[in-house]
Amino acid sequence: MTFLQLLIIAVVQGITEFLPISSSGHLILIPYLTDFSDQGPLIDVAVHVGSLLAIIVYFFKDVLVLARGGFASIGVGTDRANAPAERRLFWWIVLGTIPAVAFGLAIKLGAFNSLAETWLGITVVEDDLMSSIRFTDLIAFNLIVYGILLGLADWIGKEVKSFEDMTWRDGLIVGIAQALAIIPGTSRSGVTMTAARFLGYKRVEAARFSFLLSIPAVAGAGVLIVPEIFEAGSVLAFDALIAGVLTFIAAFATMAFLMNFLKRASMMVFVLYRVAMGCALFYFF
Repeated sequence: MTFLQLLIIAVVQGITEFLPISSSGHLILIPYLTDFSDQGPLIDVAVHVGSLLAIIVYFFKDVLVLARGGFASIGVGTDRANAPAERRLFWWIVLGTIPAVAFGLAIKLGAFNSLAETWLGITVVEDDLMSSIRFTDLIAFNLIVYGILLGLADWIGKEVKSFEDMTWRDGLIVGIAQALAIIPGTSRSGVTMTAARFLGYKRVEAARFSFLLSIPAVAGAGVLIVPEIFEAGSVLAFDALIAGVLTFIAAFATMAFLMNFLKRASMMVFVLYRVAMGCALFYFF
């Protein structure tokens, strides 16, 4: 890949991963809107790892709290009796991660292949469902539907809860929503913020909840593709490294912007963008 292609992929990922407009959907659209070939799912996951590092750096204090909770749960470091809140938050994040892991594993094992062929009318090539559903009509549909749901949640959702108020029920519900984001065009941040807003979390706290919940899911995906990257050769591995570094820079800047933006504005601009983008995809493609 050329540096320009890697730069475009990184900027698109860095911006769209944290804005609720679907990073995977936009990454898939790059080949349709440029002369570049499809970068493939390996590079997609590599740039997600760059986004993950940006989350860890930006929310470093929260990550430390969750880490202390995890260590306290197994009797390491902080005394279990003195860290009940930290342990609770850690386990609710773990609970919220289980649906995405289960859904991703089921897809990997081909559990939904026949269902996708029946409902979507596609042919799953070499049992690779994720590569087979990278098409614009599905992205457009999800952009519109989940965009409308985001707007509805932001309109009727109360602003009373913060991340520290999370319960096992909230963690599980938002976790189930996160599992849906495996489908292109849904938006992991968008669908989890939608669930959190329906549950009464403040806009900024919904974003914070969403980003922290993404850490184990994205980290797991990154670990799974590391062997594949190195098996694909040194050139692809170097491309993945460059894309990840560039994504980290773009993602960190975007996260800082979004957290400040949500303190004074609603989600409506993202809703309008999603609906307009979905309609444009249906019309032009």
